[in-house]
Parts: sequence; structure tokens; C-alpha cells
Amino acid sequence: MPPVKRTKINESATARSLKKAGALLVADDALFINWREKLVSLAALHAVPTMYGRREFVVAGGLISYGASTVDQYYQCGIYAGRILKGAKPADLPFLQPTKFELIINLKTAKALGLTVPLIMDDCRRGDRMKRRAGRQTSSPGL
Repeated sequence: MPPVKRTKINESATARSLKKAGALLVADDALFINWREKLVSLAALHAVPTMYGRREFVVAGGLISYGASTVDQYYQCGIYAGRILKGAKPADLPFLQPTKFELIINLKTAKALGLTVPLIMDDCRRGDRMKRRAGRQTSSPGL
């Protein structure tokens, strides 16, 4: 799919590209977050399995996401803010990279696409569980 201008998503060009695609990967970008409802609906309309970088897409009805835990990133920001308020110099604080990642699968969307999620995904290791959100069933490690 060609790059998308930040001003709008051209639905006809996107639809033509989706018809040719066997699958789609949507990058973790602010532009795509703002257009998540449109992207999810276009992927569903053309029955294209799509993977996203943020959980918000799966909550909106997308198939699967894998990316850093936003909740954990905010938690780490709070720790940094606390250190700074206690007198630490921001330049002296170490640069942190995400350490907690989430794989989230929308089982309803998978079923609509005719995809089967292996049983092992239903009960992943480390106490992962199934979670229902706003009528949509998702499998989410670490929730």
C-alpha cells in the first residue's frame, strides 16, 4: 500500500490496495491512531487480516495487535516524574525501552475472517487470560 498523506486517507485508493493485499500491517503511528475506526472498517469490509501496533485497534474491532504496553509506559513516565520531583536531573536518568509487550487477538474478528485461533492462545503461559471488552472478546497476555 502506498504511503498515506497525513491530511486524509483516500478511501478508493486504499480499497484498491486492500483488494490486492493478502494481509496488512499498520504501523504504530499517531496518524493511524486517529484513523483507527476507518482503517479497521476498511480491513473488515475487504476481509483483510490486519495486524496493528496498538491495542486500541483491536478494541475498535481489528484482528490482532502486538506492541509495547501503553499502561506500562505511562507507569514508567510516572516513576521518571517522581524522580525529577525528588531532585534528580533529567539528563542523569537512564533511557528506558519498553519491557512489557501485549499480544491481543480479537476472537470475534478472527471468526468473521474464518481464522482459527489455536487453543494454546486461549490459555497462554504466565497467567494470561481471556478478557471481554465492550462486547468484543479478546485474548490478551498480561491484562
